[in-house]
Amino acid sequence: MTSSGGAGCSRSHSFSGISSAAATGGAGAGADVFVRAADNEMYVRADKIDLKNLDVQFEKTRSKVWLEQHRSSSAASPLPLLEWEIDLAKLDIQNQVAHGTFGVVYRGTYDGHDVAVKVLDWGQEGQESTAKHREAFEKEVAVWQKLDHPNVTKFVGASMGTSHLKIPSAKAESRSSSVGGGSAGGGGGQRCVVVVEYQHGGTLKTLLYKHRDKKLPYKKVVQLALDMARGLRYLHGEKIVHRDVKAENMLLDRKKTLKIADFGVARVEAGADGDDMTGQTGTIGYMAPEVLQGRAYDHKCDVYSFGVLLWETYCCAMAYPNYSLADISYHVDKLGIRPDIPRCCPKAMADIMARCWDANPDNRPEMSEVVALLEKIDTSRGKGGMTPVPEHASQGCSCFGFSRGSA
Repeated sequence: MTSSGGAGCSRSHSFSGISSAAATGGAGAGADVFVRAADNEMYVRADKIDLKNLDVQFEKTRSKVWLEQHRSSSAASPLPLLEWEIDLAKLDIQNQVAHGTFGVVYRGTYDGHDVAVKVLDWGQEGQESTAKHREAFEKEVAVWQKLDHPNVTKFVGASMGTSHLKIPSAKAESRSSSVGGGSAGGGGGQRCVVVVEYQHGGTLKTLLYKHRDKKLPYKKVVQLALDMARGLRYLHGEKIVHRDVKAENMLLDRKKTLKIADFGVARVEAGADGDDMTGQTGTIGYMAPEVLQGRAYDHKCDVYSFGVLLWETYCCAMAYPNYSLADISYHVDKLGIRPDIPRCCPKAMADIMARCWDANPDNRPEMSEVVALLEKIDTSRGKGGMTPVPEHASQGCSCFGFSRGSA
């Protein structure tokens, strides 16, 4: 449509860059703006449109759209993996092998290697508590992924707050949907995953139970003790306190080499200006008196636990088989009771036990000294594990303070 003057016109509401003069009807506006009475629509001359301003507005709009699309695509694409973070696409979770307070342990493979997968779930503890757990988890992972020792289970990697795990169902142990829709206790975003090398030899606890009647050869006892002591010496050298040294947390590989595992409650030992460790952390029966009392403690709590575990390894028995948990705490803390060392136990071994579980942490040896003492033990004498004192006790030592059948 053209005006009576022959100039090309356009609908004003079709443009956002109309000049103010044209839009407001300033000087000369009568010749530039036309209103058709039939539909009351306003028209403006094309040569009066502010094209420069229109281009500016168009570029701003296009830039805004591009930025929004870029942010959207960046959010959708995965962030680079952290140094310790695993690629979940390479993780295949298989059957369940253990169950703990905060999670379940599965056997699986990662990038073709056999691994143990611990799925941690703090979903029922509330957001504040869960956030604290995850913060502590990330700090500990950052430490553990740097550890490297033949007597410490190798750390493979971890994943924080994932909901994309495919785990076996509780009934059929077949791969099912993600953990996020499975067990009770919060969504999949609450779960963290720790992956470590899988040990085919099982736990030390299982080995000791199998030898509850026919004891382990003394040479084997010393070798297992050395593996434990060397692993703890290394951890303490790295300022790591395990805080849960027990038979269940000692794993064996195919060659029966012992490796320390389960670092769920481990802590980096505080320096001079750091916070002391307090609270009853660990397992009753292995916990040092200062831990039971809620007093501040350090790496010497591991030394105490090692003393108890050394006794169990030598005797292939539980330290306190006939005591309740409350009784153990009372007798250890208040009465100073310790496991009865068999009369047949070599003095060198018995002395290490007694020194390690001394009530005073300052009297306990460092693990470096324990290693040195164990390395000096002569294992060439005696073919049996616990050469009995009584001549008639041919099947092993019988000088325990409790029935052999209760162990």
